[in-house]
Amino acid sequence: MPARHNQQMPASTAEPRDALRTLVAAITPTDVVEAEHREHVLAWIGSEAPLYRVRRPDVPPMHLVSYFVPVDPDSGEVLLVEHRNAGLLLPPGGHCEQGELPWDTVVREFAEELHAPAFPHSTFGTAPAMVTVTRTRDRHGRGDQHVDVSLWHVLHVDRGQVTNFDAEEFTGIGWYAPAAVLRMPQADLDPHMHRFVTKFLARVQLPDL
Repeated sequence: MPARHNQQMPASTAEPRDALRTLVAAITPTDVVEAEHREHVLAWIGSEAPLYRVRRPDVPPMHLVSYFVPVDPDSGEVLLVEHRNAGLLLPPGGHCEQGELPWDTVVREFAEELHAPAFPHSTFGTAPAMVTVTRTRDRHGRGDQHVDVSLWHVLHVDRGQVTNFDAEEFTGIGWYAPAAVLRMPQADLDPHMHRFVTKFLARVQLPDL
């Protein structure tokens, strides 16, 4: 597990800690890693630590992120993006702004990055499906590494709805069958992507194509 940081910053009274604690506590872990991450995050939320990034890229060095995985209902394929800084194939997403709840981040970031409205998946709703704690990487070596507390959401998105993307953030985007994602090298993906796809497949019935 990533070490907790020692930097002390005043917690804002606007931080919705109770709501975040409820969201994370409601996530059912499917493996030991997620159970450890969930307990770590619940302890972090319950502490005096700041939850939101206030300055790029790493202040505070551990902060909230919302991931969202768009799923096309006709094909069951998921949308992943080629992230410029990380050099990885990732779900789209972004940092939560001060006082922002994770689903509000999803709606804002989906519009900013993929220029379309966000609709929750019928199985998962607006609640996060998974929680992870991940030390980031920047292949360009700019700035210090930091720790993302990521809440993973699932969206219902017709693939024809996404026609362009934020070229400053991504070099490209693509739709992939979940089985194809599981065959990709883990080193090319978010380190928890295989675990997410496995959890997703256990919850949903994909189209029989």
